Amino acid sequence: MKYGICNLSLIPLRVEAADSSELVTQVLYGELFKILESRKKWSRIRLAFDGYQGWVDNKQFAFIEQEHYMNFSKQNPILSEDLVDMVTTPNNQILSIVMGSSLNTIVHLNHLFDGRRIAQKFPKNNLIETALLYLNTPYLWGGKTPFGIDCSGFTQMVYKLNGYKLKRDASQQVEQGEALSFIEESEPGDLAFFDNSEGAITHVGIIMKDHYIIHAHGKVRIDRLDHTGIFNIDTNLHTHTLRVIKRIV
Repeated sequence: MKYGICNLSLIPLRVEAADSSELVTQVLYGELFKILESRKKWSRIRLAFDGYQGWVDNKQFAFIEQEHYMNFSKQNPILSEDLVDMVTTPNNQILSIVMGSSLNTIVHLNHLFDGRRIAQKFPKNNLIETALLYLNTPYLWGGKTPFGIDCSGFTQMVYKLNGYKLKRDASQQVEQGEALSFIEESEPGDLAFFDNSEGAITHVGIIMKDHYIIHAHGKVRIDRLDHTGIFNIDTNLHTHTLRVIKRIV
């Protein structure tokens, strides 16, 4: 088994071994992964954080020894706190990184970082404060950054920045936590999941107080939440059908 680390700002993780293939998620700076299969130009990997699998370009990561992978994987996460920051490479070049990038391996990469960092678990009431940092971020399928994010990438990153682990997709996240029977039982920070006409979970958002929800739909936005689902305050239409509310924290 071989192991890798993202030593760039971020790299795309794709369904197939091709630049034209669908983006399923992004690997942020400092993230670790196992290399499951290697080809001449591409590698199929599994991320250490959430177990997500896909293909990455071999030119866009660095190899790491198993011993280092195991040691770093056991450490409590240290994450970059600001929306955008930078690290300095050994040849004094600047590398931009985004909020939530992993800093545990920065010494191993021989990079320097002078910005703010997060290395603790925050109380549940901090989730909404973090979520608001992504407000108006444009929707991007597979995105995980303040420059483009999808609905489950948004919830995963908000929870990650507060010290909690969520799986990557909405269909996976719905398997976590405790189900609530009514909206009235929910608290700010709980997750609301929504399904399509076939009953498949296709959307997730973070519940706010007073029956509002913050979610990624076109952009990260705030809408009303009722027993039917999400009511878009701009179009005066319901856009998503509520399936279940889950308490993770």
